[in-house]
Amino acid sequence: MLATAANRYRQVVVSTSTPGELLLALYGGLFRYLKQARVLMEAKQRGRAAEQISKARAIIAELDIALDHAASPDLCQNLTALYGFCLDRLSLACREGSVQALDDVIRVLTPLHQAWQLAVPKAQREQGRADKGR
Repeated sequence: MLATAANRYRQVVVSTSTPGELLLALYGGLFRYLKQARVLMEAKQRGRAAEQISKARAIIAELDIALDHAASPDLCQNLTALYGFCLDRLSLACREGSVQALDDVIRVLTPLHQAWQLAVPKAQREQGRADKGR
């Protein structure tokens, strides 16, 4: 029963969140999985680390699929290359138990995450001001 309530809550959150809020939630989950994988890898628990890496890979793949190449082809091309690099490094981390490969992914995605953390609230504030002006 508790699991059902939690699933309903998640569905409501997703259905009522803005695209920016969903993006931030995806990045938050991504970094949580990457950090958990790193801790597990250091503890020599590669099987459990691989589960977290798999979740991180799914989020990165979703971020890549969601790109609108028609709206901004150059930006999307650069992000696709960055996400491809991250997926390659995560494969290496899983295959060889490389903490460094996980660190590489965290290192290259952190500035992007930080930029979204600044941009999303700013865009929401500006949208709110634009809505009030109507």
